[in-house]
Order: sequence, then C-alpha cells, then structure tokens
Amino acid sequence: MKNALSILVASTVFYFSCSSKIDKSSTATTPVKDVKSSSAKNLYLDVHNLEPGKVTFEAVAGAHQKDLATQGKYDVSFIKYWVDEAAGKVYCLAESPDSASVYKTHQEAHGLVPQLVRRVSDGPESTITLNHKLFLDIHQLGAGNVTAEAVAAAHAKDLATQGKYDVNFINYWVDEQTGTVMCLSEAKDEQAVINTHKEAHGLIPNEVRPVKQGK
Repeated sequence: MKNALSILVASTVFYFSCSSKIDKSSTATTPVKDVKSSSAKNLYLDVHNLEPGKVTFEAVAGAHQKDLATQGKYDVSFIKYWVDEAAGKVYCLAESPDSASVYKTHQEAHGLVPQLVRRVSDGPESTITLNHKLFLDIHQLGAGNVTAEAVAAAHAKDLATQGKYDVNFINYWVDEQTGTVMCLSEAKDEQAVINTHKEAHGLIPNEVRPVKQGK
C-alpha cells in the first residue's frame, strides 16, 4: 500500500489553476487558432470566472441554451455544466475538434468567454443518486506530473472507501498537461469528500466546492 501510494504521489500533484491559457498558448481575450483534428473530437473543460455572488444557476441555464443553439456552427457538443454560485464560477464540459471552437461558441452565443479551456480525459461515470449535494473537488500537482493511469488508480481507491463516509464519486477529469484533476461527487458536506480522499490515497484536494449541475 505504501509503495503504491508513493508511486501515485510521485506521478500526481493536483491543482486546478485558473490561468489565462487556453490549452498551451491562448488567452482569455484572444481565441487560439489550433489546428482542427481530423480524428474524433476531444473532451474539453472550460472555466468562467465571474463575480462571486453574482452568478445564478438560472442565468447560466439561459446562457447554456444559447450555447446549444450555436454549437453546431463550430462542431461542438456541450455535455453538461456546473455552477458555483458563491464563488461566481462556471465549468462547462464539451466535445470539440479543438479549444478555439469551444471559445468561439461561447463568444458568439452570449459573449461570456471562458478564462480557461483545457483538454481533459475522464473516467467511467457513476449514477447520481440525488441523496446529497454535489461537490467539485480540485487537485493541483504541476505540469507534466499527472497521468490518467495514476488518477484512475486513485479513483478506484476512492470508490473502495467512499461508502464509509457516505460519498458517491460520480466522475473525474484529468488535464495531464497542467497536472490538474477535478472530481465530481455527492456528499453530505465538504469534509466527507476530504476524508474519503485522505483515507483512500492521501491526496487531499486543494479545494472542495458545492455546485449545481445542468445539461
């Protein structure tokens, strides 16, 4: 167990930075011109940093409908989104040929462009039970120090431990380039999420935030 944890810690230092980059080189104010892939679409997670206390789930739901009406023009498929009303943050998950297409869809749909669009991979999704609140917990580690395989192993340990703390881990997303992992779970409170991670593998999130989910 200790050896496995040591390997995992060496390969995973979690952090979710809200920088102004879109993928490797783009900024929040200038969409990138990355080359569209001729293969299948990639998965992207974008972050909008708005004013704390001035974001409502209802307003984001309205903006999301505009995204859905515009996405076809850029070959984007928005999957779901999460709103942290207290912190004024919105997270959107989409499939897209590239990060610029995600940015352009938001820009044309309603003008609320993300500060960050990152390419991610995910894991197998569990069913939401609606028994508790939803939380996004964010781990940051450092560029190049996270692998999808290491996070999958950590997630398996979370699943083996979650029942003890009445937590239901639903899914996670990994940005290997920046060393970022975000986990979605249901729990009675933030501490239950932290306790599960701590006992399962010792990798405690930098923050745990209550969110509302839409799609």
